[in-house]
Amino acid sequence: MSSSDTRGKTVEQQVRQLREQLQKASYAYYVLDQPVMEDEVYDRLYRQLQDLETAHPELVTPDSPTQRVGEQPASQFNSVRHNIPLYSLENAFGLEEYRAWEEKWRRLAPDVGEAIAVAELKIDGSAMALTYENGLLVQGLTRGDGTTGEDITQNVKTIRSIPLKLQTDNPPPVVEVRGEAFLPLSEFDRINQQREANREALFANPRNAAAGTLRQLDSRIVADRRLDFFAYTLIIPETTQRPDLVLPSSQWDALRLLQDFGFKVNPNRQRCQTADNVAAFYEAWSTERHNLPYLTDGVVVKLDDFALQRQLGFTQKFPRWAIALKYPAEEVPTQIRDVTVQVGRTGAVTPVAELNPVQLAGTTVSRATLHNSDRIAELDIHFGDTVVVRKAGEIIPEVVRVLADLRPDDARPFQMPTHCPECDEVLVKPDDEAVTRCINASCPAIVRGALIHWARRDAMDINGVGSKWVEQWVEQGLVSSVADLYDLTVEKLLPLERMGEQLAKKLVEAIAASKQQPWSRVLYGLGIRHVGTVNARTLAQEFPSVEALREAKIESIEAVYSIGPEIAQSVYEWLRNSANWHLVEKLKAAGVQMERGQAELSQSPLAQPFEGKTFVLTGTLPTLSRSEAKALIEEAGGKVTSSVSAKTSFLVAGTEAGSKLQKAEKLGIPKLSEEGLQKMLKAPDSNESGA
Repeated sequence: MSSSDTRGKTVEQQVRQLREQLQKASYAYYVLDQPVMEDEVYDRLYRQLQDLETAHPELVTPDSPTQRVGEQPASQFNSVRHNIPLYSLENAFGLEEYRAWEEKWRRLAPDVGEAIAVAELKIDGSAMALTYENGLLVQGLTRGDGTTGEDITQNVKTIRSIPLKLQTDNPPPVVEVRGEAFLPLSEFDRINQQREANREALFANPRNAAAGTLRQLDSRIVADRRLDFFAYTLIIPETTQRPDLVLPSSQWDALRLLQDFGFKVNPNRQRCQTADNVAAFYEAWSTERHNLPYLTDGVVVKLDDFALQRQLGFTQKFPRWAIALKYPAEEVPTQIRDVTVQVGRTGAVTPVAELNPVQLAGTTVSRATLHNSDRIAELDIHFGDTVVVRKAGEIIPEVVRVLADLRPDDARPFQMPTHCPECDEVLVKPDDEAVTRCINASCPAIVRGALIHWARRDAMDINGVGSKWVEQWVEQGLVSSVADLYDLTVEKLLPLERMGEQLAKKLVEAIAASKQQPWSRVLYGLGIRHVGTVNARTLAQEFPSVEALREAKIESIEAVYSIGPEIAQSVYEWLRNSANWHLVEKLKAAGVQMERGQAELSQSPLAQPFEGKTFVLTGTLPTLSRSEAKALIEEAGGKVTSSVSAKTSFLVAGTEAGSKLQKAEKLGIPKLSEEGLQKMLKAPDSNESGA
């Protein structure tokens, strides 16, 4: 806030204005998916509010944005009885079972003619019940056993799509909102990468990750994992209703009121007049759900009219007026041909089942993770076993179980190796960890992983440096760290197989050009655990050089907005490791930029070429993964959303683009190929499109 904004205003007025600005910005970003201010502006306003509240603690209110994350971990969660039980839903596996359910409820209400139903996607997360009193969030409970849940209010407050205060000037005295906390797929990937780097067991799927996150005693860890929330039920107890309140009489109207109150409600819902309408909705999403940025395992169908819901009531376990129409879990049998082990960038050793190829969830699967030695022992894997395979979280192929009855008589059990398959050093598995690791920093696999990460598009963006060349360079002893890349010359590269003079020049030039990459990209490229692209930008903005970051106390790092204790500890320890600091000094000597440049200091957010433009990604791109394409767009100031709408600026389409492409064509939204996107990044005013 500038001095002109604050002149003549009391501290209380300043705090109120800052609070309102931040709440509006948070709602626009996390609920509407339509940012109204830059992250840097939000951070600056947040710190101003934080400073004022620290100086004037009497002005702190429960709905202040600064109260989303608690300072101290909770000692335990208290069990609390739900005011109204959270019933589970009866399941229908297929449309035949759904129609049988409809016949059943109609026998209980024979006088009902046409009955509208609301079909909503069933989010694969954790159910929660939120209580608001006079518009303020006062309690958040897990579902628990449906009768009693755990009080996780402080963790609930960290979910930014949940309002701390209802967006209404006339709230009901008491409101209970129910919904699903879930982990977006992009966050699931990010968290598992962090856990791998931290030598922790990976989450099997986003649902387990969300449930585990909600039960963390330290709300700062919960905040760092960036859960999201969809609201789907609104309860206003009769004892608290007022004559002036107009209450919803249907599920459809309740969802609208939830939106008016400031909640995020899943837009993928439909009012259905007939069972055929429900069937069409269910079948349409059976394939389209794979394009969503979160997991859904079915469709929830609720009779719309609240009076009919009350008439039908409940069984001992389920409401009679709602059902979960589940999609079948796709599992297929195949045979293990071999078991190999992979050594990752952090030294984690992962066993992988090499399979006879099978079709699974639309793709050909020939390899599946076996996770770790504990999982190997649990499954009792033998060479030649017939196994059942599925996609964990519908993303990563994994072996679910062994069909032991089909095991060959001479099948040998698989044993995890005791020595690294890459460097032959002894592998280490601490008693309290599931992951087996190579701890040799010079291990070729660890070196290769570090080099490939350094050259990534969202790191140093070194064109042409891929796994093929990295493998040769490490094998030939040309490089043993990322700093060695800058010692490569045309003369050193020419003797390599399939290397010509022109290609060698291009590679050396690309490596040299990467020295000018900004400090934030260098920081990300170093591969410090927990430091992704966003955290790297945040830290680089706060600490203008590698020396400033190294000299910072751990408390100063942790105090940076969105940087939690795990990240701070990781950065602090990495920079104080003598081998790591030697690497930093070698990179500096090579001319790599280790401080914020003048261009970064003076760059205005408005100068970003994709500022104000919204992109949707669909299909498979030739060379970019979705995360890489997303990073490029966001680096240029653009925004990536999951669904096509009239506000979409461009659709970036690869092969097997699906329904998003059809919708974009119907709305007349320009289509970009990967090549077209790259051209726009180089010449942003060209607005080129076309496949």
